[in-house]
Amino acid sequence: MKFALVAGEASGDLLGAALIRALRVRFPEARFCGVAGPHMRQAGCQPLAGIEQLSVMGLAEVLPRIPAILRLRRELRRRWLAERPDCFVGIDAPDFNLALEAALKRGGIPTVHLVSPTVWAWRRGRVRHIVRAADRLLCLFPFEPQYYPSDHAGFKALYVGHPLADELSDSPSRSEARRRLELPEQGRVVAVLPGSRGSELKYLAAPFAAACARLAARDDALQFVVPLARPALRPAFEHAIRAQAPAARWRLLDGQARLAMAAADVVLLASGTATLECLLLDRPMVVAYRLAPLTVALLRAFRLIKIRRYSLPNLLCAQAVVPELIQEQATAENLAAAVRALLDEPAARERQTAAFAAVREQLRRDAAARAAEAIAERLSA
Repeated sequence: MKFALVAGEASGDLLGAALIRALRVRFPEARFCGVAGPHMRQAGCQPLAGIEQLSVMGLAEVLPRIPAILRLRRELRRRWLAERPDCFVGIDAPDFNLALEAALKRGGIPTVHLVSPTVWAWRRGRVRHIVRAADRLLCLFPFEPQYYPSDHAGFKALYVGHPLADELSDSPSRSEARRRLELPEQGRVVAVLPGSRGSELKYLAAPFAAACARLAARDDALQFVVPLARPALRPAFEHAIRAQAPAARWRLLDGQARLAMAAADVVLLASGTATLECLLLDRPMVVAYRLAPLTVALLRAFRLIKIRRYSLPNLLCAQAVVPELIQEQATAENLAAAVRALLDEPAARERQTAAFAAVREQLRRDAAARAAEAIAERLSA
């Protein structure tokens, strides 16, 4: 049994690794290959390319990378149509994976897409492309299957839960996380996560650092912990520190994002999968995001965004409980004010964490095993 997989970013790498482990339970002799990150490689996936080749966000940011991305997709399509894996699993990265899935499906290879594209937020016309490309769509959130047809021959959209909810069910306490990171037990800590992509740091590193400077001006004992997703991102944030907040108390980490969030009183972070991890770790947060001005202008001009809430915690909770500061709102002043409100007001922190509890229970469904079961069902059909 051979599985081909493509993950396009750090969150997909984690999902892919969990899926590989679950598939090995059902198919002990299975082999795995594809576009993989460190977690998938550690789980036993032979890397044909690294996720950094696909990890880019925004319309303007992706343009210079298009030739290389298209070349990689052509190479994978040729390779797998010749080698004919038993199943292809595209993990998120829909702009890359759906066209690859469609070509492989036409060639008679079973196709599965893990993570529903955000059709509920924008570009709803993608539903018909997804139905044509994938035999099974495995959704991580309970509200997603309703956006897909339930009677289309050969296609099923299934809610499997979120692997992170299972993985983080036994997360370290704040005291344990601080001990492991060698942080003081007493004192207030803010975890700062400016994103896992270079394009995210380009727009968020400076305002995040400047916000921390404002916070430190009021409390010079405040500790800021920055877990950087990749060593290549460190110079960009170090530059922001020197320019914006050289006097603040900084601790930069290589990875260890979950420990940093668990150790924190409040988390300031980029919108994305890390916000879900923060929710599952039961930590209060402030969410921000910025894109290139050209990207934003295009999104607004064509009215491509269909939602008013952007962060996963606010989409999953019954009401918006997490401050969201997007684009022009993501200023140092606004970010600092939102973080300060959570640091100073226990009731504000409790409003967030009380809402998070119900979401954790809903998402905790042994998702990787359910995903493996759905794939096995497709292969036996």
